[in-house]
Amino acid sequence: MLLIVVFVPSLTFTPLLASGMFQLSSQWRSEKAQMDLATKTVGGPAANLFFNLDKERRLTAEVQANPGNTARDKLAKQRAATDQAVNAFRPLAALNPANGQEGLTDAIAGTVNDLGRLGEQRRVVDAGWSSEQKAFDYYSEVLESDLSVLTALSNTDEGQVNSKAQTLVDLYWVVDTIGREDAILARGWETGRLTRDEYGLVADAIGTRKHLMQFRVVPALTGNESPYGKLTAGKAWGTMTALEGRLIASGSGSEGDQVPLRDDSAEWRSAVDTVTAQLRQLLNVRFENVRTIGYDHADMLFTVFISISTVGVLALCLVFFTSWRLTAILRRRILHLRHAAHELQKRLPNVVARLERGEDVNVDAEVRMVQPTPDELGELGQALNMASRSAVLTAVRQAQQHRGFQRMLQRIARRTQILIGLQLKKLDELERQHEDPEVLEGLFDLDHLTARLRRYEENLVILGGGQPQRRWRKPVHLLDVLRAAQGEVQDYRRITTDVEGEPWIAERAVGPLVHVLAELMENATAFSKPPTPVEVRAAPVSRGVAVEIEDRGLGMEPEQYAAANALLQSPPQLDVMTHADDVRLGLYVVARLSASLGLRIELRSSAFGGTRVIVLIPEALVVDRPRTVPEPAATPETEVPQDATDSPPRSQEGSDGPRPPHQDGQLPTRPRGHAPLPQRVRQASLAAELKVPADRDERTDQETWAVRDQPSRSSATIGAFQRQSRRLRAGDDASQPRLSGSPEPVSPTTEERR
Repeated sequence: MLLIVVFVPSLTFTPLLASGMFQLSSQWRSEKAQMDLATKTVGGPAANLFFNLDKERRLTAEVQANPGNTARDKLAKQRAATDQAVNAFRPLAALNPANGQEGLTDAIAGTVNDLGRLGEQRRVVDAGWSSEQKAFDYYSEVLESDLSVLTALSNTDEGQVNSKAQTLVDLYWVVDTIGREDAILARGWETGRLTRDEYGLVADAIGTRKHLMQFRVVPALTGNESPYGKLTAGKAWGTMTALEGRLIASGSGSEGDQVPLRDDSAEWRSAVDTVTAQLRQLLNVRFENVRTIGYDHADMLFTVFISISTVGVLALCLVFFTSWRLTAILRRRILHLRHAAHELQKRLPNVVARLERGEDVNVDAEVRMVQPTPDELGELGQALNMASRSAVLTAVRQAQQHRGFQRMLQRIARRTQILIGLQLKKLDELERQHEDPEVLEGLFDLDHLTARLRRYEENLVILGGGQPQRRWRKPVHLLDVLRAAQGEVQDYRRITTDVEGEPWIAERAVGPLVHVLAELMENATAFSKPPTPVEVRAAPVSRGVAVEIEDRGLGMEPEQYAAANALLQSPPQLDVMTHADDVRLGLYVVARLSASLGLRIELRSSAFGGTRVIVLIPEALVVDRPRTVPEPAATPETEVPQDATDSPPRSQEGSDGPRPPHQDGQLPTRPRGHAPLPQRVRQASLAAELKVPADRDERTDQETWAVRDQPSRSSATIGAFQRQSRRLRAGDDASQPRLSGSPEPVSPTTEERR
């Protein structure tokens, strides 16, 4: 910011200085370029071309009037001189000056175009095919084009140069009017007469010349040009005007188409040549004056440009140096304040970390006061002191409030979990008391809802900084862990599980792993359209066991996958109040639990268009099969299945024990016959390490509701019981044994609901 204080005045002044310098430089370059064009590049060739064409016009008229050898020799010499002037002028057509006068390029192009017909005009004149008037009109047209070039050269960016140059152009027109008059009279000297049209052209030329000389040229003469103001009082000028007066008088006194002309050609020639020479001298003087004025003004602009540039640069350096010195003083003081703010920035996270660890913090000891000074920066230091104290005090209060809220949240969740445990215990008692299939179906649904509710309560505990309270004393088969997680999912019937090998999970990881898998399965079913399946596959890998959960939903964008994986890899410190509306609370819970267990979880795009979640269980959590686990056995009355999925597993602790490594859903049935219906035998299908001890009185309250979650019997047994009951009541033959591998209905009441 201090650099802005330094650079803003400089940067503000620099464009103004640069703009002025650019304008002066542009004007200087423009005027210099225009003067170069007017005096050297274009002006010289155009003036030379003008005088040669004017002379060739008169000699052409003399040859047409009297085609003698003397006149032709003069015309041939003049044509050679004109060709040299034309050759010097033609290259100007390719000229495209960036700072040239406006209209100059078009005027040059028009003149070059007219000169292109010069050779043809000469041939027809020599052959006698062109009339005197046509030849006169052609040369007059070319001369007018050349005069337009000279007129464009006079239009410069400097007003004084324009004024002086305009008089110069008027002098060229005076010379042109005399040349017109001379060319027309050259026709009549031999015949002694002029046609009425020729007389009119001569009269117009005389009137135009008098007007230009009297009202535009002579009044504009100054300085060394003043002596030429007496040109009209000279002998040659008087002779020329006297002869013109006779001609005008003859034309006024005669009638008809012919105007008599006296033979005054010698006197006329002498007077016109003298006047033309005097006019050319005046042109040269005026040209030099215009040239001097133009270049002097351009040099003056260059001098001003250099002066302003020098002064401006010095002023800019002075502004920059002064600003730098002032800001250097401010910078030292502000750096001191910034250093104090940085110290606060470093101390505040440490204070917050100590508060998170439960340590007490002394606000006065943590705030280092900045010594105030009696100025604006001193007031800023005082404000920084107040802000530092307020920030530390606010952090302390927020940490205390957050710890209090977490304790309250955990306390409420624990109490709710106790009630859920009592509810599960009551449901267990009701399941033992009733054998009606419809009543059992309702009880099983309530049992399932309660298990899900328990998981949601555990989410609150985890978000509050606690850990799940469910504990296992022995390792559990991974298939049972998956089924326990499946049992806590609302749409569990869509989930299929497949486990390769016989992986077992360490007892300390069973509860959190069930919770993690249940959250991921719930997410897969929630974001995929029924009745698409959710496939859960588990297999040993080189670094542990990999569990894949794949749905067929809409999936997510690559950015969303990256954000979710980043969250799972580095779970943030969750402030429950600030994330109350975040729909990813489940991901926070999974991230917390996976971090505590060392699980690696990654979300990817599925080949089916949905999402595939890969959970890598590390080798430290995978154990060998316990030797004390007995093989499951069927009841004497019937073959009780141990891996059916007709109804969801009751809970994590209530898994059916170790299963054979085949796909879920294969349920053998007993043939229709006279065997009695299956009886409810508590814990008949559970693995030994999951069975609840018989003596319930020796358990604590916590163990009672936690261990109670283990089902009193396999859900497959209940499913078999209900199916056999319906078949016996209906008296059908559908109870014949199935082929190995044929799937059973996904729920005990599937047929009734359909």
